[in-house]
Amino acid sequence: MAREIVLDTETTGFEPQHGHRLVEIACLEIEDFIPTGRSFHTYVDPCRDMPIEAERVHGLSAAFLTGKPRFEHPDVADAFLEFVGDAPIIAHNAAFDRTFVNFELELCKRIALPERRWIDTLGLAKQRFPGMHNSLDALCKRFKISLSEREKHGALVDAKLLAAVYLELKGGRERRLELTTAAVSNAMAASAQTIYGQRPMPLAPRSTPEERAAHAAFIRDVVKADSLWAPHGLD
Repeated sequence: MAREIVLDTETTGFEPQHGHRLVEIACLEIEDFIPTGRSFHTYVDPCRDMPIEAERVHGLSAAFLTGKPRFEHPDVADAFLEFVGDAPIIAHNAAFDRTFVNFELELCKRIALPERRWIDTLGLAKQRFPGMHNSLDALCKRFKISLSEREKHGALVDAKLLAAVYLELKGGRERRLELTTAAVSNAMAASAQTIYGQRPMPLAPRSTPEERAAHAAFIRDVVKADSLWAPHGLD
């Protein structure tokens, strides 16, 4: 089965090289384009202040995050790597999430996740909808995916939305309706083996002799044409 991980993060800003840190990470597992219900989610103490601009986006304050596990804690770094395993990682604007995740992994001397493992849904959306607005919100609205659960950006909520968007970008709803090659072959084989013969008990005519005689007279005297059914003995 094809296992993939949908990932989203929240941070204190845009550039880890300028001191910004990851504060929330969420992962959802899908197999063969179907969510399995397994997930990984944690908040992370960034050990720094929270810029007001970032807090307005995700609602995570420094007071809330203080005391949460640091990224280097085994319950975060090791648990995250164990959950992800060797599966491809799906993210929206994947370069942003990859930069922060790998920055944190390298800080605690864990192996970074190479670029080849990441699937960028923003890139997929741009290919499908060139020249259009392809933010996560815009794609949810385009695919009629409800945003009712989201009051602010949050890694877990956004990962759920992204999973739904990814399935749509990959034709998820249609995939559930597809027949496999084997199913089609079996149906055709069954159809070929079916032998149709005469009905063992023919149905009785539903018209009376008088009605059939009146119809024949109508065809002869009014329509003045041969009956279409005469060659079949049904006139």
